Amino acid sequence: MTIETKSLTVYGIKVEVVRKDIKNLHLGVYPPHGRVRVAAPLVVSDDAIRLALIEKLGWIKRQKAKFAEQPRQSKREMVNGESHYFLGRRNRLRVHEHDARARVVVRGVGRLDLFVRPGTSAEQREAILLRWHREQLQIMIPPLLEKWQKLLRVKAADWGIKRMKTKWGSCNPSARRVWLNLELAKKPAICLEYIVAHELAHLHERHHNERFTALLDTHMPQWRQYRDMLARLPLAHEDWAY
Repeated sequence: MTIETKSLTVYGIKVEVVRKDIKNLHLGVYPPHGRVRVAAPLVVSDDAIRLALIEKLGWIKRQKAKFAEQPRQSKREMVNGESHYFLGRRNRLRVHEHDARARVVVRGVGRLDLFVRPGTSAEQREAILLRWHREQLQIMIPPLLEKWQKLLRVKAADWGIKRMKTKWGSCNPSARRVWLNLELAKKPAICLEYIVAHELAHLHERHHNERFTALLDTHMPQWRQYRDMLARLPLAHEDWAY
């Protein structure tokens, strides 16, 4: 597939333009800082793209403002008393050094115990916690896939979990493969369910058009509320790069 990439600036806003062999123009504003990206057909001119951006300028500025206002955690040091989220609940970390296998335990309300070997670095501690997050998602996701595949009458050929910096999930309708962001382990369970439903709906409709939103409106009427919930929750600290 032919792909061309360039940058445009419209009213002081830098826009990444990716031209490829598609039929329609797609505009997105992405976390964490409101990066603006346009995917456009190869035949669409710069002037036509600028005009489309000007028409959507108010929406772009509102989306960028949302990301600017969204709270962010400081860089995690993986020490006692630090805040860590799991399924939308804020937990205080307590680190225990012991000469045994590393593990994570949620105790009561608001406490997360991390058991590590003496001398384990902050990076290693974080890797242990992320591995635990992945294990929890691997337990939670299959029942949600079963539920929503039945409701939407679709079947994913494959699914996986990975860290993504610009989206909560993705779907390749051709390969029928769904990816879910590891960060969803930190969000309320209903947000994970919404993203599962959202990505499976793409097996019916590739684009975020009226047919796509109608599918979600029919099967998950409150999906906009869950989408907005994700937009309000704290973002993890990352050394974001694109």
